[in-house]
Amino acid sequence: MTDPPHLSDLSDQSFVATRPIPPRTGLSKSRIAIFEQCVKRLWLSVHMPELTLESDGTRRVFRIGHEVGAAACALYPDGIEIDGTAGMGAAAKATAGALVRDIRVPLFEATFIHAGVAVRVDLMIPDGDGWQIAEVKSTTSVKPYQRADLATQLWVLDGCCVNVTRASVRVIDRAFVLRTEGDYRGLFIDEPAGEGLAPLIAARGDVVASAVATLAGCEPAIQPGAQCSEPFVCSFVGYCNRDLPPAPAWPVTLLPGMAGKTLARAIAKDGIDNLLLVDAERLTQPLLARVHAATVSGVPYHDAEAIRCETDGWAYPRTFLDFETIAFAVPRWVGTSPYQQIPFQFSAHVDHGEGDLEHTEFLSTDGADPRAACAAALASLPMTGAVVAWNAPFERSCLLQLASAVPGHATALRALAGHLVDLLPVSRQHYYHRDMRGSWSIKAVLPTLAPELNYNQLDGARSGVEAQDAYLEAIDAATSPERRELLRHGLLDYCRLDTMAMVVALKRLRA
Repeated sequence: MTDPPHLSDLSDQSFVATRPIPPRTGLSKSRIAIFEQCVKRLWLSVHMPELTLESDGTRRVFRIGHEVGAAACALYPDGIEIDGTAGMGAAAKATAGALVRDIRVPLFEATFIHAGVAVRVDLMIPDGDGWQIAEVKSTTSVKPYQRADLATQLWVLDGCCVNVTRASVRVIDRAFVLRTEGDYRGLFIDEPAGEGLAPLIAARGDVVASAVATLAGCEPAIQPGAQCSEPFVCSFVGYCNRDLPPAPAWPVTLLPGMAGKTLARAIAKDGIDNLLLVDAERLTQPLLARVHAATVSGVPYHDAEAIRCETDGWAYPRTFLDFETIAFAVPRWVGTSPYQQIPFQFSAHVDHGEGDLEHTEFLSTDGADPRAACAAALASLPMTGAVVAWNAPFERSCLLQLASAVPGHATALRALAGHLVDLLPVSRQHYYHRDMRGSWSIKAVLPTLAPELNYNQLDGARSGVEAQDAYLEAIDAATSPERRELLRHGLLDYCRLDTMAMVVALKRLRA
């Protein structure tokens, strides 16, 4: 899609009578959403923005949002984008100029201001003498906060006398399959606003008034709570928690699983936040009892005999297999779907039972669809013996999806999937060290069994999420060859450690 023209040079005749928004106290759709999550967060974001700690996760969300927005706009090649670089006021004037001139083409980021609240509408599509509007989201279903966002927009548009014939939240259809490169027709589905939005719209005026009053006052005295992470993790958590007493070294929140979290909440209601102070009789589930006992005593729970019994039947050669995958909201390769996990890398350590290890690896960083090459490399692995994974359902899914996508290697891939065994449930059932802190991920277990294998000593990616970030940078055409090679080495080192970790973990769990 070519860059759309901008309307910054259109008539400056105002479509809406608005008062200027002060740079530090103006309201927008996003600020209203922040206010509804936590009034203190709004106040801090306006008056003390320097305290914001932007996370890598936040940046990823924005990146995905931009990709999805671009795909939504690409469906309307005659559309026009309202330039917002000069500020909301200029964008609102540009929008006014477009509407006064009766430009009947789709508008992207049309901007309106009413009662001091500015909104930018993702899509405005001509519909008779009115407009359909769509709030484009990267999710696959509509969330409550998204309906609130749409209500804010409709409240502003109503105040600006815009004739809205239909309003919807436009989300991604997981069932979509990319059939032709660049053709995203069918990628989105519209969830109509419905009558249920009317009460939200009616309440917008009161919400705005409360937000204005909050900004005009002193910093709200709000204690940390559930609002710190729902629906989004707040970027001021560190600031708000600065005066809280230090958490216990072993909090009750370390209790794992749904049962553990439920019990932890019940214990916390009794005023106990320290797992060391919990009566052992409250831990009736065996797994939770083991976690509690190991935490209180400092003595790991390790039933090596049971582990040997479960793993003795794992035939040689044992192939320790791990994938790294990427999932695009907007599919890049023909035959793929939104958020489909696409393997771009694997590592395999093969133990033939004779003391020596054979290593095989694959990594694609050219930006092309990696599935065919990945399947071919996997087909060279032993077709007999156990295939050992940590959380085998994930590896099984990768193998079977590759088998469907690359029929020429389907037999070999399905054979590998059929030989999968899982080291994770064996570890969960028969091993726990309190330093794992309620987790049986390989990165939690490994330091307690083999501290010499340290992910923190890696120069590149040190986690699955970092591996995905490194991959995206590596396949970016703007990345230099030198940087791409550095990223490649980091990815290979990381995935290689994942499978070596399983080799060593199995040996020491059995010891």
